[in-house]
Amino acid sequence: MRETLAGMVRTAAVPEELTTPSNRALDEMRQALAPMSPQERLAWAIDSHQHHFALTTSFGIQSAVLLHMLSQNASGSEIPVVWVDTGYLPSETYRYAETLTDLLGIRLVVAQSDLSPARMEALHGRLWETGDVADLEHYHRIRKVEPLERAFSSLGTRCWSSGVRRRQTDHRQRMTWLDPIRTRLALHPLLDWTNKEIYYYMAEHELPQHPLFDQGYSTVGDWHSSAPDGADQSGRETRFGGLKQECGIHVSESAGEGMMGDGI
Repeated sequence: MRETLAGMVRTAAVPEELTTPSNRALDEMRQALAPMSPQERLAWAIDSHQHHFALTTSFGIQSAVLLHMLSQNASGSEIPVVWVDTGYLPSETYRYAETLTDLLGIRLVVAQSDLSPARMEALHGRLWETGDVADLEHYHRIRKVEPLERAFSSLGTRCWSSGVRRRQTDHRQRMTWLDPIRTRLALHPLLDWTNKEIYYYMAEHELPQHPLFDQGYSTVGDWHSSAPDGADQSGRETRFGGLKQECGIHVSESAGEGMMGDGI
């Protein structure tokens, strides 16, 4: 099932005021989550938040793992999976999204900016080309963070999960199993997984690889801000022209440069 949240989101009912738990309550939840498997952490979030829980995906190189885990949960088909479609994704990602959505039977919710790519470029220019971090962050707000937040508000989301992992960026090394981000709780079930564990899981469950994996990509986002691994750069170093490692989805509003993120 596919749903598109664009335009209509602004008129959606806003859920009751969101509040984050106290530090003590957060610590207790983190301690409870620590010994669990990723599947158990997902089940905990679904049971605890029910229809106020959502998953996010980028349909990136390693996205299939968490999506498959969700599909194996008894309530998995009811959980909204929010995909921020920037309008600048590689054609391979759009085809991969179709493949995984059909294969896993997920409830896909597509979030998009109110500004079309053409209108944004007419008003603001090609923000990713200036070499200015401020322009890149403006781009990320318009095309990623704001559409995601509107989707969450429309869905009444209080807790959401993504496939980020500690080894991906400097900021992610400081993440915990459960972090408050922009008034909502963010769950990271795969936080301590290695690339090898991701690979073995995909092989064991015969999950299809992203088409760009065979072309040397270890991470992929927008077409203009992604590149295959090379002799000098690999992983997140290949993103955003080397200006930054992150895109803005996974951090609080008070975080500075180098502390913004995207999921897998």
